[in-house]
Amino acid sequence: MISLQKNQVNFNSNMTISHTGGRLSSDSGLVLVKEVMNTFGFSDLAKYLLHIKDNRAYFTHDNLAIFEQLIMQLIAGYSADSSANLLRQDPVFQIVLGSKQLASQSSISRFLDRFTEENMDQFQSLNQALIDKERLIRNDTELIIDIDSTHSDTYGHQEQTDYNAHYKTYGYHPLVAFDGLTGDFLKAELRSSNQYTSKGVKKLIEPLLDHYSNALPHTDILVRGDSGFATPEVYESCESNNSHYVIRLKNNKRLGQLAEQSILYGDNQKWEEREVQYFSLSYQARSWSKPRRICIRSVREGGELLFHHTFIVTNLSETVSPKVIFSLYGKRGTMENYIKEAKAGFYFDKTDSPRFLENQVRMMMSVLAYNLVNFLKTIGFDKVNQGMTIHSIRLNLLKVAGKLVQTGRKVYLKLSSYHVHQTEFYKVFERLRRSRQWI
Repeated sequence: MISLQKNQVNFNSNMTISHTGGRLSSDSGLVLVKEVMNTFGFSDLAKYLLHIKDNRAYFTHDNLAIFEQLIMQLIAGYSADSSANLLRQDPVFQIVLGSKQLASQSSISRFLDRFTEENMDQFQSLNQALIDKERLIRNDTELIIDIDSTHSDTYGHQEQTDYNAHYKTYGYHPLVAFDGLTGDFLKAELRSSNQYTSKGVKKLIEPLLDHYSNALPHTDILVRGDSGFATPEVYESCESNNSHYVIRLKNNKRLGQLAEQSILYGDNQKWEEREVQYFSLSYQARSWSKPRRICIRSVREGGELLFHHTFIVTNLSETVSPKVIFSLYGKRGTMENYIKEAKAGFYFDKTDSPRFLENQVRMMMSVLAYNLVNFLKTIGFDKVNQGMTIHSIRLNLLKVAGKLVQTGRKVYLKLSSYHVHQTEFYKVFERLRRSRQWI
């Protein structure tokens, strides 16, 4: 264990500080995360679905053990691989990972080198299997697939890094899909930054639509996206799977004319007040194989003469009013919070590796870490606390001082007697124990 030189504090001349407290841990709350992993059979699923090519004749650290260690480090807030050099001696990390010999930074680097392209689909299969179990626990019957793209900065000469004109910087341009109702991270695809927003979106959503239409046939599915995803392949993928979509359209001359022709002008309208009108009509763009329903929202700000128009294409029934459809689309804004949480809390945009494939692996580990914590929130937390960010969860429940005591037969994890949130800690613990009966 590394010990620092003792230091005397200025505010109390009788006090000195040093990192010589022995085998204590500041991450004792990770036992909650391990309970989630155990509930979902994470280790067994990973062993069954994830097959990492390994030509080592002799090894100390199993691939799946390193895999779980990296995910646990991300959840605990340690983004740097070098953190493992100290954490491998942490008693709580050792007990939750079931080994007294955890991997160091060098072992992690070699581990990342062993992944291949085939493993990317295996990662997604593992993520999907975990989400399916979670949906059973929550008894989910509805799904909103929110699709979007985001940006990950690169520093140096990583493979496939490129300039993105929209973000005005170099990096990657991943595609992402979340469940707009639960926050589950459904899927992610890493791309070069010069790829247009919608490129590869069919490959992203079709497996999701097929899975939920066939494996879970009673699930009502809606796909939401901004104007970057207003392409026929999105509409046709949804229609072929009997799913609904709500996609924003970019304005064009023809749509503007249709909107202006639909506006109703009344003598009783006060021009100094804001005015909003909604319309629904049939429209077919040149690239479309058939006409589709278009909803229009026309807004005139108080004191202005002209209306500003917003357009949405949808296959929802005419019985669903345009106002409701715009309200439904507006809730897509919560996805931005999910993306921020994945980046700031789970290092989704971390691109430390020079190889594109290794950065894909890191991205998928962040997706799994994000989902495990989201499962913890949705099945372990009270409704009022399910909106907590990972930063608050770490502060309240994960970053708890503890000491591991082992006897001949028992292992005792003794947490700080002055943990402020210990009541909520045990409530979460009990809910997790009960949730296993539903799988």
